[in-house]
Amino acid sequence: MKEAFDSIKKGLNEAIDYARGDRANARVTKINFDVDVKKVRTQMGMTQKDFALSFGINLGTLRNWERGDRKPKGPALVLLNLVERDPQIILKLLSVPS
Repeated sequence: MKEAFDSIKKGLNEAIDYARGDRANARVTKINFDVDVKKVRTQMGMTQKDFALSFGINLGTLRNWERGDRKPKGPALVLLNLVERDPQIILKLLSVPS
């Protein structure tokens, strides 16, 4: 229990330091909030249906994203950022072992 507390305390102290401008020990992760879903899909050479099935996305949702009616959020946004970075490794990781 003490280890967990110490870890949380360390993280909070680092967050306070970061907020005060001390970014020497900070590890910042930036997420691209403007993923061009259609561009990612077409660069992979996939149809909307194949892309949706491959990544567990509802086809209607994918179409809404591509039209700009809606934007991906939360876990979907994280997944799309990963797919944009390295689609083949994500497909490999998601594949069902035979």
